[in-house]
Amino acid sequence: MPPRKQTTERSVYQLKITLQDLRPPIWRRVQVYSDITLAKLHRIIQEAMGWTNSHLHAFTIQGVEYGQPMPDYELDMRNEQTAKLSQVVPGEKFKFHYTYDMGDSWEHEILVEKVLSPEPQTHYPLCLTGKRACPPEDCGGVWGYAEFLEAIQDPNHPEHESMLEWIGGTFDPEAFYLDEVNQQLKQIR
Repeated sequence: MPPRKQTTERSVYQLKITLQDLRPPIWRRVQVYSDITLAKLHRIIQEAMGWTNSHLHAFTIQGVEYGQPMPDYELDMRNEQTAKLSQVVPGEKFKFHYTYDMGDSWEHEILVEKVLSPEPQTHYPLCLTGKRACPPEDCGGVWGYAEFLEAIQDPNHPEHESMLEWIGGTFDPEAFYLDEVNQQLKQIR
């Protein structure tokens, strides 16, 4: 009997990334190669959600934290640059967490919805869909974002003008631009 052929084909994880504690929810559905590092997944999340990569972050997977090594801060964190997604995330229906900006504490739940075979001629990472705009950086987390939305939507609010000026004149919390996200994702190799 001939030896079994070893398959080395990469798989694709379909992930639903949901920003926690906000209603209505803000989320993105992306497809990524299963063998990317968590460092690359961080970059993908930043682009897909609309963050600016201006703050610290961490993944929490089965009670273990992964992130950028920072020995000066004595953080007990494993190196995200050497941890491959498929090594730490077993597959479908598995959930893990990503925190962005330790001050504002933007908590994201990531669900592996499906494990797929790659489609020929498809560039990964790929965002399939999503809902709502990402909150602005440094707005104060979930509660600050709620106050920000209240202020910009009420012309009689005492901070209405200053918040609009701070955000650059306009902010549509319902906006999500799939084509723009995918253009940014194409820059990730």
